[in-house]
Amino acid sequence: ATPHGRDNRVVTDAIALSGGRYKGIANVDESFGDRELRDLSEAGIEGCRFTFLPRLGQMPDMRVFDQIIERISPLGWHVDLYLPASLIPEFRPRLMQLPVPYVLDHMGVVDASLGLEQPAFAALLDLVRDDEKCWVKVTCPERISRAGPPFHDVAPFGRALIETAPDRVLWGTDWPHPNVPLMPDDGDLVDLVPLYAPDPALQRKLLVDNPTRLFRFRD
Repeated sequence: ATPHGRDNRVVTDAIALSGGRYKGIANVDESFGDRELRDLSEAGIEGCRFTFLPRLGQMPDMRVFDQIIERISPLGWHVDLYLPASLIPEFRPRLMQLPVPYVLDHMGVVDASLGLEQPAFAALLDLVRDDEKCWVKVTCPERISRAGPPFHDVAPFGRALIETAPDRVLWGTDWPHPNVPLMPDDGDLVDLVPLYAPDPALQRKLLVDNPTRLFRFRD
């Protein structure tokens, strides 16, 4: 989580205690040497994360971004991007050229009240459709919903993403839900799964098969 800064031990310790059941994402920057990145990889880290939130002043130095992407590529990592869908037209050329898989967080934090035809969501669907390196997390309905709990107004967005790329969509809770306008009931988040993916086979892709591939679980 962001409050831990670049200290990834809370993740690597959990992975070690899990006996191989967990994998993780690290927060890294240009201060990390190649040996440190390899150590993280050996500890069960499978990717790193960057945040693109202009409203919070959290835009990465793109020179550093490019350097880190080049250095993680030999490790087989993916990159996790908290990138609003409204920025996809600006970043699409760079994303299409990335040498590693990338995951877009929280359905691009679109505004559910603007509907499925809104330009930001259309740009997200187009990118997922056009780039097989692009994955999406069907997470954080509490950030997208305008109707509030149980967030059913978000279900059509998750369903559209799953229908577009059923093999490249992931589900998650975003627990412990930092910086949210409304603390969600995790039961409501679980209950959305069959609304996103009514077919049990799609549910298995969303919850089991896709994360198993992306995070390279061998067993």
